[in-house]
Amino acid sequence: MNDDTSQTPPDRLSVNPKSPFFDASKLERGIGIRFKDRVRTDVEEYCISEGWIRVQAGRSVDRKGQPLTLKLNGPVEAWFEDLGEEAPVAKA
Repeated sequence: MNDDTSQTPPDRLSVNPKSPFFDASKLERGIGIRFKDRVRTDVEEYCISEGWIRVQAGRSVDRKGQPLTLKLNGPVEAWFEDLGEEAPVAKA
């Protein structure tokens, strides 16, 4: 577990199990997200290289019952919370 890929989160990750970017093993470790210099806990999906996050739009749902999301653009940083205070941060 000393290699760099296990120390930083993937470039893109989603909490939706139907998404191709869903990875339960990485989510279990806990992912911290900083967006525009603010730590966010309401992120549904993120992409570091493209610089965006998706957050739920209130309580609105689509016709299939999935939450509607808003795409917000800006600098994104991610880290594994299980590595503690000195965790390496993945950023663009």
